[in-house]
Amino acid sequence: MVPLTATEELQGREFAWTQSDFAHVQKLIYQRAGISLHDGKHAMVYSRLSRRLRETGHQSFHAYLRWLEAGEGSEWQEFVNALTTNLTSFFRESHHFHILADYLRNHTFGQGCKIWCSAASTGEEPYSIAMTAMEALDSARAFSIVASDIDSKVLHTAAQGVYRTESLKGLDQARLQRFFLRGRAGNAGMVRVKPELRATIDFQMVNLIRDDWPFREPFDVVFCRNVMIYFDSATQRRVLERIHRVLKPGGLLFVGHAENFSESRDLFVLQGKTVYERA
Repeated sequence: MVPLTATEELQGREFAWTQSDFAHVQKLIYQRAGISLHDGKHAMVYSRLSRRLRETGHQSFHAYLRWLEAGEGSEWQEFVNALTTNLTSFFRESHHFHILADYLRNHTFGQGCKIWCSAASTGEEPYSIAMTAMEALDSARAFSIVASDIDSKVLHTAAQGVYRTESLKGLDQARLQRFFLRGRAGNAGMVRVKPELRATIDFQMVNLIRDDWPFREPFDVVFCRNVMIYFDSATQRRVLERIHRVLKPGGLLFVGHAENFSESRDLFVLQGKTVYERA
């Protein structure tokens, strides 16, 4: 028996789906967000964008994509939101937070430590950074965090700072008491980050592949974890060059466990497990 192709497996569903449609999506998401979709993503793209067809009233991917490309309306953000992946948790890759705490304790920051979390997702990462900084520096005034994402919906969730209790199961009791408020009555089973923790973070929309980064002052620390894996090598290099420009000499760049930038040693020098120093 000859196995079906990814496109053939999707036939018979609600909307027709062709290789040409997939190639069109590949082109548009690469142009907008720098994301390189490989051929194994047919089912994921079909599933996520089908919702946009229903929402916008289009009967085919061809019609939807042509309509999308013809304008500059809000649907572009919905398109990007649909195709970005947001997998996160509190203190994910925990060794990074131990390294960050040591760095904060052992350095002097004139105007306070400035940290950029460039893929905030639903907020677990920037809040983990904020908790680490408050514990290490013992003052919310000693640091500031910019947390950004390309996905407007997850950024809204992050700014709200409300989570299900089970998502905090890895945190110890001391952190739970210091940084979170438990919901009561109709909000039982939920927690909210305390206002003093939320106040340390400025949430912003930032597209990493664009030239219009809104930063006026350089950062001491940048977290850019599990983002570059969605970029091709040329896009990775451009983003690394821009991060190099907004990071202070000697500043630290934290990246994901599957990311390796040994070919950019002119920009960053490996200092530990997936931690780089600005060259």
